[in-house]
Amino acid sequence: MAKQKGIKISGALPGKKASQNIYRDSKCVSPSYTRSYPLVADHAKGVWITDVDGNQFLDFTAGIAVCSTGHCHPKVVKAIKEQASKLIHMSGTDFYYAPQMELAERLVTLSKTNGPCKVHFSNSGAEAVEAAFKLVRWYTGKPLVIAFTGAFHGRTMGALSLTGSKYIQKEGFSPLVPGVIHVPYANCFRCPFNLDRKDCNVKCVDYINDVILKTIAPVSDVAAIFVEPIQGEGGYVVPPADFHIKLASLCIENDILLVADEVQTGMGRTGKMFAMEHFGVWPDVICTAKGIASGMPLGATIAPAKIMKWPPGAHASTFGGNPVSCAAALTTLDLLEGGLIENAEKQGNLLKNKLVSLAKTHKIIGAVKGLGLMLAIEIVKDCNSNDKWPEMRDKIIDKAFEKGLLLLGCGESAIRFSPALVVNSKEIRMCANILEEVMNALR
Repeated sequence: MAKQKGIKISGALPGKKASQNIYRDSKCVSPSYTRSYPLVADHAKGVWITDVDGNQFLDFTAGIAVCSTGHCHPKVVKAIKEQASKLIHMSGTDFYYAPQMELAERLVTLSKTNGPCKVHFSNSGAEAVEAAFKLVRWYTGKPLVIAFTGAFHGRTMGALSLTGSKYIQKEGFSPLVPGVIHVPYANCFRCPFNLDRKDCNVKCVDYINDVILKTIAPVSDVAAIFVEPIQGEGGYVVPPADFHIKLASLCIENDILLVADEVQTGMGRTGKMFAMEHFGVWPDVICTAKGIASGMPLGATIAPAKIMKWPPGAHASTFGGNPVSCAAALTTLDLLEGGLIENAEKQGNLLKNKLVSLAKTHKIIGAVKGLGLMLAIEIVKDCNSNDKWPEMRDKIIDKAFEKGLLLLGCGESAIRFSPALVVNSKEIRMCANILEEVMNALR
């Protein structure tokens, strides 16, 4: 009989072994890493993590939305072991092997972009975006691209140039890649046009069409618009229902490619395989990573064959599409299509209802946002004024950690909830109960 999982915290955190590890880390690991609290993980299963001192935590981060099938899913582990015993590496940019082509075939089937597609494999979301950035410039021959304020596309130089999330991510790294123009994202927390949210989607797209394309960026020079279906790092911002439809129409009318960064939103996270399905839009190029291989490093850029027709050597990756990562991804897709996407929708609805109920009694919750198991609450000083309160957000996350619940922030003052898609109703209720205890204690 399997051991019953549950929260177990013994003594103050971090414990003795964790403290020793944190000291060792401070001596040799880059200080640029953004550790939110002193968790030193030892092993994990499903949505449960055990640290080096034996403390057991309920994980609602999934390794920043990466472990889509949960930590160490037995079928994923089996696939990794079997592939590792046969072939660990034989660079897919120079040679052929079955797992890479099988995964490409699956992704082509899922992408639903215009016409037959092809896939470029990389190691991460940032690399998938880099590939898309290079591809749209190569295909169109145009120098400019448009991205959004609040967007996070990665930290490599091209992806960072598209990013518009936090200044600290760019400070000290200029000059960045030229030719990137940022515009407001619909339904952002503070509308730059001082509009009600029901109107902002029209204004944001109109702003691109009426201002950017007419005064700053000639249509003939714009290769693509990069957009997250739902902004992730920017605060789990869900745009109005027709924002992406209007954006896609603008792209079609002006012969501009639409690139969807589905790195965090894809692979079932929102209750659909890709989040753009919620909006009825299929972009020209899709970037995906994070949950695609449930913890193994893998990124993919998917585009129609008529666009991805660059010559050999134009772009490549030594480790991208590694056979072990591809094997993990194939099993991950089997699990997602075998019921986990539906579970994400079901459990996401339960969690969202719990968070909405909590907001009714705690006025520091200004908004409940998201779709599926990509949810967030905005922490504010007063729900009537909606003034952001990042200090209180951080206190809530720290106190939740002390009680055995792992959470992360996003945006300026939001708390994100992105558990593995295997999470069950009992674990959802446990999370909501701990959050309520924390908020009551901080009142």
